[in-house]
Amino acid sequence: MDCCVFCELETVLTENDLAKAFYDNNPVSEGHVLIVPKRHVEDYFALTTDEKNAIDDLLLKCKVDLDDRYTPAGYNIGVNCGKDAGQTIFHCHVHLIPRYIGDVADPTGGVRGVIPEKQNYKS
Repeated sequence: MDCCVFCELETVLTENDLAKAFYDNNPVSEGHVLIVPKRHVEDYFALTTDEKNAIDDLLLKCKVDLDDRYTPAGYNIGVNCGKDAGQTIFHCHVHLIPRYIGDVADPTGGVRGVIPEKQNYKS
C-alpha cells in the first residue's frame, strides 16, 4: 500500500476503537469534519458492521460538538465511493458538513446537488 494521509494522521478531534474524526483540510463550511475507519479500507461498502457503527457513533458525537461550537442550521452527511463518484482519497471517509442559513441561494435537494441539474425538483 502506498502512503495514506488518513492512515498516517495523528491529530484527531475524537476517536474510538475503530474510527477517528478530524477537521477537513479543505472544508466546505466552518466545522466540516471527516470520519474515517482506522483500518485502511477503500470505501463504505467494504466496511464491517462494527466499523459502520463506530463511524456512526462519531458522527453523533461530532454533531453534538459542532452544535455547541458553531450552531449550524442543518447538516449534510456524505460518502464518495469510487473515482466516478468524486472520491479522490481511497480510504473511506464520511463527510459531516454543517450547513448555515444563507450558505447557498437555494438548498432544496441537498445532496442531490452532486448532479446539479437534478438538485431542484418538484415533489
